[in-house]
Amino acid sequence: MIKKFKQHLILNFPFLEGKKILVAISGGVDSVVLTYLLKKLNYNIYLAHCNFQLRGNESDLDEEFIKNLGEKFNLETFTIKFSTQEYQNNNKLSIQLAARELRYNWFYKLLKEQKIDYIVTAHHSNDNLETFIINLTRGTGLEGFTGIPPINGKTIRPLLKFSREEILQYAKLNSIVWREDASNTEIKYTRNKIRHNIIPILKEINPNLINSFNNTSNFLQQSQQIINDTIEQKSLEIISYDGEIKKFDIKKIKELSNPKAYLYYLLKKYGFTEWNDVFNLIYAQTGKLLTTKSHTLLKDRDFLLLLPSNKFTNTENQQVTINSSDLKVSYPVNLLFKNVQETTSLDKNTIYVDKNSLNYPLTLRKWNDGDFFYPKGMLGKKKISKYFKDEKISLIEKQNIWILCSGKNEIIWILGKRQDRRFLPSDNTINILQISIYKPL
Repeated sequence: MIKKFKQHLILNFPFLEGKKILVAISGGVDSVVLTYLLKKLNYNIYLAHCNFQLRGNESDLDEEFIKNLGEKFNLETFTIKFSTQEYQNNNKLSIQLAARELRYNWFYKLLKEQKIDYIVTAHHSNDNLETFIINLTRGTGLEGFTGIPPINGKTIRPLLKFSREEILQYAKLNSIVWREDASNTEIKYTRNKIRHNIIPILKEINPNLINSFNNTSNFLQQSQQIINDTIEQKSLEIISYDGEIKKFDIKKIKELSNPKAYLYYLLKKYGFTEWNDVFNLIYAQTGKLLTTKSHTLLKDRDFLLLLPSNKFTNTENQQVTINSSDLKVSYPVNLLFKNVQETTSLDKNTIYVDKNSLNYPLTLRKWNDGDFFYPKGMLGKKKISKYFKDEKISLIEKQNIWILCSGKNEIIWILGKRQDRRFLPSDNTINILQISIYKPL
């Protein structure tokens, strides 16, 4: 096995050579064998062991065993005790998920603190098969069938190509001692039910089950890569950007062979799960939206707009009062008020008004459905909602637009867009007021 393992590392994990490697070691046969293999091949390894305090004295004996192993190999060894059940209760997790969160949070903290390059874990092909069956029973997309990834960021799993039988055989042939976890035989856990009750039956049907599964897993991973490549290419055609907002072209989505499947791959990482609702959003009325903890997906005419949820907030009732003596406003928009002798700037972020035509205090607020104004350069009046529609201003942009009003609630300026002509200076204007949007230093 050592020769096969060495070739596997050279071919698939050449970047581990010369790096500092943290071995996640439980004391079981898999992680102990992984430690022996890496040590024999002269890799620069450190040991990290978590005592989850779930098995009383046995957990403490596991920790002692790891410390002794570290001393035997002259390896720096890190151990930690977790109050796993307390963490589980506080975070409403299963005991397995609680242990996983605690374990990996600590591992990555060690990487940073000790300047270690990678974590290696002892997951093997039997673990991969068990994960496949678990995902099959729960329902999953293709990714759920591609198994445990051999490389996931800084976490490396170099034993995935090897079976539990190969690992056990190597341990016995080399008189390696390990710790047995009695909980691995308890079938109250889903994984153990599959390990002890289902996989033996599958092996009766196909004695070469693990090799067959490894081949299937490789094929599925290759298929997944083809899908990923296609999604990446299609995303270039479908998605455009407006600052932090991703804009998905609905017309182009509808032209795809399977729009719902594409939407799944394009949006799954943002926390969406109700894929029928996501798909139906492309046919919904403008303004319909879906939200997750992190993102909002909004239908806006010909686009689906994706943006961080904290950028989509309700500010409808916010307003600021501005007195005649105010020279600056810093919230919610930065405005400067300055008396000038003449109009000079043609910047869309600056307007000039006849100060004597204003009724103070002014108000800075969001627009309302019934608002109308008299647009500069046009005849008659116009509803702001109609103006927004004609200018093709998106729902997100509309949400962030502010209106400057006189004391009689007459609109002076749609900030950054269009001024109301009723307040324009004339040839007879004595007091010209310049109002500008400015960027703070």
